[in-house]
Amino acid sequence: MEDIKFFEVCAPYYALIKANTKERALKLYAETVADDDGHLSDEIKEVGMLYAAVKHSRTVTEDQELAPISDVLEELQSDEERVLIMDGSLL
Repeated sequence: MEDIKFFEVCAPYYALIKANTKERALKLYAETVADDDGHLSDEIKEVGMLYAAVKHSRTVTEDQELAPISDVLEELQSDEERVLIMDGSLL
């Protein structure tokens, strides 16, 4: 298995994605967040794990509280590819 990477998309909707490759991140975005309007590959950029950890740790839960750091670290360290954060207007 390849090393997990982190990708950020700012438009058309924000998302922080954990995936093995940029292509997988694009697919997860299209499946979970929004359709690719043809410009998604220009909008997605790889970010470091520390950046992803800080960004993810500042996300509020459904209860309007910050997620426990232990949960954030567990999600970042798992091998599961997934969308970690997505634009709140889509929920």
